[in-house]
Amino acid sequence: MTEPRKYRAPALQKGLEILETLAHAARPMSMSDISAALDRSRNEIFRMLQVLEDMGYIARHAGGYVLTNRLFALGMQQPPVRDLVTLALPRMNELADALDQSCHLAVASGGEMVVIARVESPGLLGFAVRVGYRRPLHVSASGRVLMAFQPDRVRERMLADTGEAADDDLARTLAEIRRAGCLAMDSVAITGVRDLSAPVLAHGAASAALTVPFVGGASARLSAEEALVLLRRTADRISHELEGTRLA
Repeated sequence: MTEPRKYRAPALQKGLEILETLAHAARPMSMSDISAALDRSRNEIFRMLQVLEDMGYIARHAGGYVLTNRLFALGMQQPPVRDLVTLALPRMNELADALDQSCHLAVASGGEMVVIARVESPGLLGFAVRVGYRRPLHVSASGRVLMAFQPDRVRERMLADTGEAADDDLARTLAEIRRAGCLAMDSVAITGVRDLSAPVLAHGAASAALTVPFVGGASARLSAEEALVLLRRTADRISHELEGTRLA
């Protein structure tokens, strides 16, 4: 039997419900949309929307409300995330220069992966993913790598957060990623892009995934296979620096 909550803060709860609803929305939501989604009256929602907008957590766009990057920016100020980005960016710049391709760093956030840093291709070739971009863990290369390199209990919780049931095919895929130590798969979002991804490990689990949206063709400096070798080497170096150790 679930114990009753000891303390209640209705206004805070409404505000958080609005933020969570907008975070999962595929498009801007009107006040009526939000009211219906939360089963609350427009009068209840109106004041909360005004406060959240005044504080910069949401903004009006295309006739509705969307989340701003304020929550993301606050999360980026946490020392573990800030330190990870500080360590990774110099190595990511080196990787982008060597490949002449863009790369990005993603972490898990609930049932999604979120991009926390990126380096654009130094040349004309490349496909860049914006900071703050999100996709469900189980469908993206970064997300699959993040799930693959976790203890079983953590992986199960991450999958539950996606809202997906356990799937034998996904379990086999994640096991294959662990054995290979990386992942190369065709992008599910962009035709002609091959996503290459490797884990940044800390204490045996993936703290982040380093990913190259690889664009091939005659003008590509290296093959996808050669790029994957450099990507893994870069992810390993970041992992060792994150743990305060040096590669041999």
